Amino acid sequence: MPKPLTDQEKRKQISVRGLAGVENVSDLKTNFNRHLHFTLVKDRNVATKRDYYFALANTVRDHLVGRWIRTQQHYYEKDPKRVYYLSLEFYMGRTLQNTMVNLALENACDEATYQLGLDMEELQDIEEDAGLGNGGLGRLAACFLDSMASLGLAAYGYGIRYEFGIFNQKIVNGWQVEEADDWLRYGNPWEKARPEYMRPVHFYGRVEHTPEGVKWVDTQVVLALPYDTPVPGYRNNVVNTMRLWSAKAPCDFNLKDFNVGGYIQAVLDRNLAENISRVLYPNDNFFEGKELRLKQEYFVVAATLQDIVRRFKSSKFGSTEVVRVDLSTLPDKVAIQLNDTHPAMAIPELMRILLDTEHQTWEKAWDIVTRTCAYTNHTVLPEALERWPIDLFQNLLPRHLEIIFEINRRHLERIAKLYPGDHDRLRRMSLVEEGDQKKINMAHLCIVGSHAVNGVARIHSDIIKATLFKDFYEVDPHKFQNKTNGITPRRWLVMCNPGLAEVIAERIGEDYIRDLDQLKNLLKFVDDDSLILDIAKVKQENKLKFSAYLEEHYKVKINPNSMFDVQVKRIHEYKRQLLNCLHIITLYNRIKKEPNKNWTPRTIMIGGKAAPGYHTAKLIIRLITAIGDIVNDDEVVGDRLKVIFLENYKVTLAEKIIPASDLSEQISTAGTEASGTGNMKFMLNGALTIGTMDGANVEMAEEAGEENLFIFGMRVDDVDAMDKSGYDAMEYYNRIPELKQAMDQISGGYFSPDQHDLFKDIVNMLLHHDRFKVFADYEAYIKCQDKVSALYKNPKEWTKMVIHNIAGCGKFSSDRTISQYAREIWGMEPSLERIPAPDDPRQ
Repeated sequence: MPKPLTDQEKRKQISVRGLAGVENVSDLKTNFNRHLHFTLVKDRNVATKRDYYFALANTVRDHLVGRWIRTQQHYYEKDPKRVYYLSLEFYMGRTLQNTMVNLALENACDEATYQLGLDMEELQDIEEDAGLGNGGLGRLAACFLDSMASLGLAAYGYGIRYEFGIFNQKIVNGWQVEEADDWLRYGNPWEKARPEYMRPVHFYGRVEHTPEGVKWVDTQVVLALPYDTPVPGYRNNVVNTMRLWSAKAPCDFNLKDFNVGGYIQAVLDRNLAENISRVLYPNDNFFEGKELRLKQEYFVVAATLQDIVRRFKSSKFGSTEVVRVDLSTLPDKVAIQLNDTHPAMAIPELMRILLDTEHQTWEKAWDIVTRTCAYTNHTVLPEALERWPIDLFQNLLPRHLEIIFEINRRHLERIAKLYPGDHDRLRRMSLVEEGDQKKINMAHLCIVGSHAVNGVARIHSDIIKATLFKDFYEVDPHKFQNKTNGITPRRWLVMCNPGLAEVIAERIGEDYIRDLDQLKNLLKFVDDDSLILDIAKVKQENKLKFSAYLEEHYKVKINPNSMFDVQVKRIHEYKRQLLNCLHIITLYNRIKKEPNKNWTPRTIMIGGKAAPGYHTAKLIIRLITAIGDIVNDDEVVGDRLKVIFLENYKVTLAEKIIPASDLSEQISTAGTEASGTGNMKFMLNGALTIGTMDGANVEMAEEAGEENLFIFGMRVDDVDAMDKSGYDAMEYYNRIPELKQAMDQISGGYFSPDQHDLFKDIVNMLLHHDRFKVFADYEAYIKCQDKVSALYKNPKEWTKMVIHNIAGCGKFSSDRTISQYAREIWGMEPSLERIPAPDDPRQ
């Protein structure tokens, strides 16, 4: 078998991508050596690979800094409206290669490192992922930052600089084990600490109502230290900023204890303050009501709003003399986007600033807040919605609780006028939920305090209007919008799949990278044998490369000619990895029964992390590894079926596996996945989707043609009808022999010979209280998978379907998503204009 080309060798062949001649290779070499000698190590002979990585990162960063300074200068002089994207998660992955792609430096750096006797891919592998997110929501924020810079918007991402990001996952004896992600251990060359912008954040204390106004006193102060990371746009010389806050104890923190001899303890106690930015909560689509989490949410909001107000007041505003003192024009110059309810505290905090510090009237302050803030909803799962106990608020943020009560009082007064006597509606729409323990419903706070509320795919936006927020939609229909998610084509095609990016560019030019709609021009070539061949060849190369990676890192040999059937995402019951497991067992049983039949060989790969406290999700991982152990060792099956659990799935692993995948599994119960973005990445990289009509799958089927996806199973209406009539899992179990056989094997210990009842909790859940109706879609799923296997035997027809999918991807660029946010929510106009490079004369 020929050895696959490395990405590096492929880049050598690429003629136009990132033109090596643009940058002077000898300059890069000089700068690299300068950093190696003067910044990092004194003796070149003892330099480690990590030293070389840092030298390359610093060399590339030098190209960012001039553009970064000039961009911020440009914003200061032009004074555009600015957007602040507030998110508790930014799942950035690695930065080096993405920066080189966006600055058109990749080929020059490749050549320079090659001439220095180094391998660029090896150096890139040293970089730690910035895993400051759990999954979809955090990765979306990262794609949005890329698009906002590429569209020339004056945008800032604000979040927390977690010392430990999403845990590293190890699989030990088939079980998930968590390890801390010490991503900052060797330092981070992409960030710049900005101690001059440190801000105080207050907690606890009490509220005094005085003739001069309201005062929040006797608080405990934590300092927020900002770290800035540059965010380059695609070849437009724009470099925006992601600012992440780190918690620091003030110098006098608890030192009053010194007087009673508690000095050592007082200094040790500083950790309590600094714990706020210590670790990312590892839950995806699950609310954990811990005080530390609420502290994190308020910490990022309080620090950010001080920054926003400071920048608003000090903006040039066309004249050196004028500074803005009055915040009444804030909504004209500032848009705040709340990424889910995690930064919801921005609403009462901005009210507090306007009322207590700026002495605005309630009406004026409320008008400013609602015109400035907008809210994105990311889920309809009830367990994911944030509801904070009032006594926690009372203790931690007493002034904010007062403000929320007043917001609620006025809100309910309005509702009572609109619907006199409808007490049940008042109860449903209140920001305060009654019960054993009163709670603040953060989603309701976000809706009431924002001028726009959006879902993240059309079907999701329709569901929140029809169910979750129906009452609010009836009162304020104009607030509700849809913004279907997107992904950045820079990272998710140009960077991770250069072979495919080049094949496309050869046919339709390379402007599609900043205007993904141009992909539809590929439809002209859908019957072109040379394109069909080229696309199939790129896929095969990617599969060979990933097979080699698996062999090296997972010590498994797989058949690169088998279908790569992939489900990678967080492990959650609603995402139905269990349905995938049932298909694997069914396929296994069929092969065992008829070993001489001409089966389509498959390598089924499942990857993803389970929240550490989520028992069922961890058991699902154990089931996948157990099935793999039995299937992979069965000589009758051979290499016609292999099952691999991909350990420690993260952004960098996604960039390797997605380009190599043939089949993308998007099989959530209809009505549960808000959008999904992995589905879009697979589609763009030439994998076909097997999926339900859920989330963005619906729009993908529209764009590519439903006949070009493998759609199966219940629709939202069917699920609703089944909820009303009742779902009886036993009926399916008794009726479908292959399903019964698979379940009996799981419950009888076939896959866990040493512990027969290992999976009893899963069996019990599936048979008696499965919220996500796995059995109801089993039959349709198996039939659909049979169609997949049949088509895979016809490579030409398969690849034609792939081309239809790639051509239908235009809508799923985050550039389109962000353009819609800008125009329809933020009141800003995106632009593809380049700003002058640092060495160009200023206009």
